[in-house]
Amino acid sequence: MAARKQGLLALFDVDGTLTAPRKAATPQMLEFMRELRKVVTVGVVGGSDLSKISEQLGKTVIDEYDYVFSENGLVAHKDGKLIGTQEFINFTLHYIADLDIPIKRGTFIEFRSGMLNISPIGRNCSQEERDEFERYDKIHNIRPKMVSVLREKFAHLNLTFSIGGQISFDVFPQGWDKTYCLRYLDDFNEIHFFGDKTYKGGNDHEIFESERTVGHTVTSPEDTMEKCKALFLAKP
Repeated sequence: MAARKQGLLALFDVDGTLTAPRKAATPQMLEFMRELRKVVTVGVVGGSDLSKISEQLGKTVIDEYDYVFSENGLVAHKDGKLIGTQEFINFTLHYIADLDIPIKRGTFIEFRSGMLNISPIGRNCSQEERDEFERYDKIHNIRPKMVSVLREKFAHLNLTFSIGGQISFDVFPQGWDKTYCLRYLDDFNEIHFFGDKTYKGGNDHEIFESERTVGHTVTSPEDTMEKCKALFLAKP
């Protein structure tokens, strides 16, 4: 078996590409991907959370693939370990835990459409507690200091921070579609992406059209295997 080619990545959508929509991958597909991984670095990217992807590709999915990007890369695994934005979330929660402020109530990070909302005091606080934190923050600059730390530590993620309201600030990742995962793949000079919804308006379109990828439209898991055989497994 030839060694894996360096700088080459095969990146796959899940639904309609590796599995039938909302179904688990067949044993044939799982075995095929294990064989493919012997000759090329393999990653998967899906809009679902990790638990849903695990239902489709197996509970050991993060160990079976070199890269696993769930929620379009908001949660990213490399070689079975968390990287990227999940690291940001973990760091933020640790930072809040160490904050010496009078009140903490809960819901410190809230996922919204296209953003994260982060509150040092927690969004479960009462109106009276909100008012009290706002006064405290104006004196002690809890939010500006926190934003400064996060901006410096996670500069490589190209995040935008916006302080507003009384108790929180927003974090906007640039490019919330599947192209978001590409920021973790700078080591690859050739990325082949396989997806079924590559048409305009489909959730594979942006990454399919990206200058960073060579896009391949597939019609089924069987079509995915055939295209991969021709590209990566054909004998010279």
